[in-house]
Amino acid sequence: MSPRALPPDTEAGNPAASETLKPRSFRKRIPGKLVLQDGAVFDGYSFGAQRSVSGEVVFATGMTGYPETLTDPSYHGHILTFTFPLVGNYGVPHKQDGNALGLPFESSRLQTAALLVSDYSEAHSHWDAQKSLGEWLEEEGVPALTGIDTRALTKRLREAGSMLGRVIIGDGEEPDWYDPHAENLLPKVSIKAPQRYGSGDRCVAVIDCGGKNNIIQCLVDRGVEVLRVPWDYDVSGEDIHGVMITNGPGDPKKSSTAIHNTRRLLTRRIPVFGICLGHQILSLAIGADTYKLKYGHRSQNQPVIDEMTQRCFVTSQNHGYAVDAESLPEGWLPWFTNLNDGTNEGIRHTELPAFSVQFHPEAAPGPVDTEWLFDDLVRLVRK
Repeated sequence: MSPRALPPDTEAGNPAASETLKPRSFRKRIPGKLVLQDGAVFDGYSFGAQRSVSGEVVFATGMTGYPETLTDPSYHGHILTFTFPLVGNYGVPHKQDGNALGLPFESSRLQTAALLVSDYSEAHSHWDAQKSLGEWLEEEGVPALTGIDTRALTKRLREAGSMLGRVIIGDGEEPDWYDPHAENLLPKVSIKAPQRYGSGDRCVAVIDCGGKNNIIQCLVDRGVEVLRVPWDYDVSGEDIHGVMITNGPGDPKKSSTAIHNTRRLLTRRIPVFGICLGHQILSLAIGADTYKLKYGHRSQNQPVIDEMTQRCFVTSQNHGYAVDAESLPEGWLPWFTNLNDGTNEGIRHTELPAFSVQFHPEAAPGPVDTEWLFDDLVRLVRK
């Protein structure tokens, strides 16, 4: 089935009529299609790399920030659909070459398996634009389709749940089905050796499970030194004053080494702060449980409520798993709750300096409503 069929190459044997019907930006484009695991087919045209891939199809509802989103390691192995119809209109800014710390966007490369959009803007315009989105995708080997009926696709994913899909470009062979949740993805997105950033009289170890670079920036901006280490690194022998466990992709239960190391950290009673996957890893380390969401939270406008103050915050999120608040052991309290579906968004201990949140307080391009959580961590570190 084809929820939205684009004009064929010929109509009633008249190539000229077909060319007239075909949108100008699609002329001379290579056709492609998305094939879902349930058999649905969505037709489009390629504007990225000419290769076919497979992965889990998910959707994100952000209206801006596609360079940051596409480089977020939490999207590794995913075929990403942007629900906002116009994508690519401001190109790709120079910031990909790195900020003051030498950190480009949210990671050093594109992370998505493929990109699906409704209307790709051929003509980008921005004072800081370095290249077009299509050029960037092609350079890094990421296929992309435009002309996709993203509204119909998103509705299908909301009703049936996230599912596996194949993006097939031109006459390319159909790749094997690939489920990114079937393996531990952290070795693919984490750094390979320890790195240091900033300076200060306190040091925070950042356990990189595929962390976004703005986490490092937020800590350095608060005057602490950052020791960034691989996902399975044991920091027990390091001279540190606090630990941050970052976001990352995949099923948290696959990261058994990180869970074990976190459990050991809690016995040292030093401040521990988890974000997104880090929240799930901390929860599993204390004996709580996690489960897969139907289609996940991927947006920049998720409302959460602080259960202690009843204040509401707008948050950026990107995850497909959640913590079961009913499984928290004694001494641990639910901290934040999602106001859309009631899922858990954070926990904290009644005595230990340990807490975590499911959303992104370091969100780039925003919102920054909860960036004060980094202030809380630094205050604990300085105590």
